[in-house]
Amino acid sequence: MPLGPRGAARAACGAARPRGWCSGRAPTSVGSVNGMIPPDWTPHRRDDGELVGWIRPEGEYWVAVDLLGHAASGPVDWLEAEATLETRGLSWLAEVWMLEREAAGPLRVKLVEVTPGAAGEAGRVVVQTDDFGAIDVPVDRYALPWPSPAALRPRRPDDVQGSPFD
Repeated sequence: MPLGPRGAARAACGAARPRGWCSGRAPTSVGSVNGMIPPDWTPHRRDDGELVGWIRPEGEYWVAVDLLGHAASGPVDWLEAEATLETRGLSWLAEVWMLEREAAGPLRVKLVEVTPGAAGEAGRVVVQTDDFGAIDVPVDRYALPWPSPAALRPRRPDDVQGSPFD
């Protein structure tokens, strides 16, 4: 569902939220409850305090979880889970993504907002059609649940590049 006119792009990733990639395959949700961060997920922040994901327990091991709520690692030790999140950083959020649609081909989109659910609140991911850097191109916005659904995926090399200016 479109969210209306274009606004300021931002990726609000819950820096003040309470405690609680992908190799090109479809993301795997890792246990959020009704779009909320489970209490056993521990936030992990960069040195500057910016949230880069969470670390959740899995048996005797730990799993790194990205900001979209998907596993960024398999079961590993704590330090490797931290390293996974720090290496991944935040720049991947600025990439072009594809939103798969039933009635049409994939839609080229950019992430505009990532809001994980806090206690009592469901999170959401907002994407908008890619404006290719132009400030005067009309865009449509779509609100998706958090963790993001498999229909939202990274762009693959075989995806149509297309531009509204072609």
